[in-house]
Amino acid sequence: MHIVVCIKQVPDSAQIRVHPVTNTIMRQGVPTIINPYDLFSLEEALRLRDQFGGKVTVITMGPKMAIEALKKCISYGADEAILLTDKVFAGSDTLATSFALASTIAKINEGEKVDMVFCGKQTIDGDTAQVGPGIARRLGMQQLTYVAEVEKVDLDKGEVVVHRRSEGGVQVLSTKLPCLVTMLEGSNEMRYGTMDDLFRAARYEVAEWDHKAAGITAPNQCGLKGSPTVVKKVFAPPPKAVKAQMVATEGKSAREVADSLLDSLFAKHSKLETEIGQ
Repeated sequence: MHIVVCIKQVPDSAQIRVHPVTNTIMRQGVPTIINPYDLFSLEEALRLRDQFGGKVTVITMGPKMAIEALKKCISYGADEAILLTDKVFAGSDTLATSFALASTIAKINEGEKVDMVFCGKQTIDGDTAQVGPGIARRLGMQQLTYVAEVEKVDLDKGEVVVHRRSEGGVQVLSTKLPCLVTMLEGSNEMRYGTMDDLFRAARYEVAEWDHKAAGITAPNQCGLKGSPTVVKKVFAPPPKAVKAQMVATEGKSAREVADSLLDSLFAKHSKLETEIGQ
């Protein structure tokens, strides 16, 4: 079984600041991490590899510094890692990114068949959740998004059964392989790397592919040329002018707290009580 996991190296969102004058994100001095949602996908891929055999290939698109994130994945137990890096990819939005990653996966598939592709549900720096579905659409794969559990994989039948979380509850879906899965947070817990994997990661030479190695014959669909998205402005939300109001004190019963909340709400919205009564 061959599984490809797409990850992204992102700035640690807990330490990102917005410049007060230019309203742009200040990335200088901000440490980078593996997108947290991608780790759930990596762990799920490793579990399937452990169960059925085969290998896990991790890929990412970014500058050479992203090698650090790929080596981290190797330390967790991934078998191979590929960094897609080229000036052609600079400034890619989600449309161009999905094109580059899909082309890379298609190239990998030429050498060794890809059975499943895993992605995190979204990234913490973009939060669009578009790249995973974009890859699936370009590769003609069935896509299973917001998956909370991979219940069963039947390689003989070429089928997978997953639990997908939706607004109305949980959907149990079955589809044919190959397919693309985006994992939800909390679906599993990332393992600790073994000593063997840690030593292997330290020695591992990450393969670096440019657009030609990835089989991309239309570089104009990558980078800024292939990105119709334009970011007009980035800004920090203004601080709230209204301070929190204490409506209940310690020692009151749940009924008393509820009554205090309702009295406060009705005092601010005089017509609300009448409308609820009607």
